[in-house]
Amino acid sequence: MSIDSAYDLVRRHEPRERLSASGRIYDDLRQRILSLELPPGTNLLRTELAAKYEVSQTPLRDALQRLQQDGLVQIFPQSRTMVTKIDIPLIHEASFLRKALETEVVRHLARDASDEVVAKARSVLEMQEAIAQDPSQLRLFHELDEYFHRVLFEGSGRGNLHRLIRSRSGHLDRVRRLQVHSPAKIRSILEGHVAILAGIEAGEEAAAMAAMRLHLFKRPDWVEEFRVAHAEYFA
Repeated sequence: MSIDSAYDLVRRHEPRERLSASGRIYDDLRQRILSLELPPGTNLLRTELAAKYEVSQTPLRDALQRLQQDGLVQIFPQSRTMVTKIDIPLIHEASFLRKALETEVVRHLARDASDEVVAKARSVLEMQEAIAQDPSQLRLFHELDEYFHRVLFEGSGRGNLHRLIRSRSGHLDRVRRLQVHSPAKIRSILEGHVAILAGIEAGEEAAAMAAMRLHLFKRPDWVEEFRVAHAEYFA
């Protein structure tokens, strides 16, 4: 699986609304914020953004309003737009939401998953494995990670719930990017996907749910080390 194939897979299946100018801007800015290329506290200048994306103010404004709904930026009318600081209570809320919904999704798939869904999820996993050892492709690895979970939601007929999680997980995802993605960490992520898919394919609900819970597990105090190390990023 080539890197170009991986990019094509993710982009080809973007929701239709993200094919618009505002959707493309939203998606790119969101990824730049989540990857911490635009760290918490960054001021976003609309004139510079409009020039970068070669658009008028209207689609840019629409994209920024969507990011504000996600809690990733704060818009100060007639003044500035700032990338929000990371909010710890919202991290725990998003983590709870993910565990509750994703374990139910894999339970449903283990009971009644089509071969097509399993094959699609496996192809995403194979692409992740193909780029796992290339540090320069970490952003794509994360995008494929998100896409793997989206495939499961859509395969269970619950794509709207994945969009809900996505809109609520910005603070959680930013802290996850602060983690050191050592080869062991990357391997752990991949092994989690392998176990989840194995449970689904075998039709074993309990195994699929247990694999998902382990995959999403975080200690109650897991955020604290990152808050101490990067105090300037947190509210």
